[in-house]
Amino acid sequence: MRIALINENSQAMKNGIIEKALRKVVEPMGFEVRNYGMYSADDAAQLTYVQNGILAAVLLNSGAADYVITGCGTGEGAMLALNSFPGVICGHVANALDAYTFAQINDGNAISIPFALGFGWGGDLNLEYIFEKLYCEPSGGGYPKERVVPEQRNKKILDGVRAAAFRPLPEILKSLDPELVKGAFAGEHFSEYFFKDCKDESIAALVKELMA
Repeated sequence: MRIALINENSQAMKNGIIEKALRKVVEPMGFEVRNYGMYSADDAAQLTYVQNGILAAVLLNSGAADYVITGCGTGEGAMLALNSFPGVICGHVANALDAYTFAQINDGNAISIPFALGFGWGGDLNLEYIFEKLYCEPSGGGYPKERVVPEQRNKKILDGVRAAAFRPLPEILKSLDPELVKGAFAGEHFSEYFFKDCKDESIAALVKELMA
């Protein structure tokens, strides 16, 4: 599994703490981490939580990432932004129980963490516990286990509703403010990571067009 980390501007100063906790937990599991930044509050490329949604949607729909870890001050804005796009199911995760139940019941592919609200002493440990419970079992196994059949059925229903509700991602991206979209791809290592990992040539071509 390849996991992408994305930080928006208000919490960019915590990027190193988040990356350290994430790598500590998932690399022994054999997972890869791609840190798309922001890396510090002074980065030339300033991502908003709305742009987190754009970037996450492109990474997940292109296959450049299998999972996205993101957030903002409260975690709410980034969650809403990510869920505005097809192919993304993002949960709001503040603790290890949230992480486990979201993974097992909702079987999503992204989480949004509150990196300011409640993030005090022990915040780095809370991140480790979140990542441990998020990936401790294959996603979608159900909780409690006797609920697995209806929960998996409901997830398929949700996937069908979302497929009917969203326009194709390329159509959405082309209809947005070009500078907003271009800014989502302006990170220091975006081109290095994305074009190497992308599995969808049509999305890669679109991204190059939008970056031009």
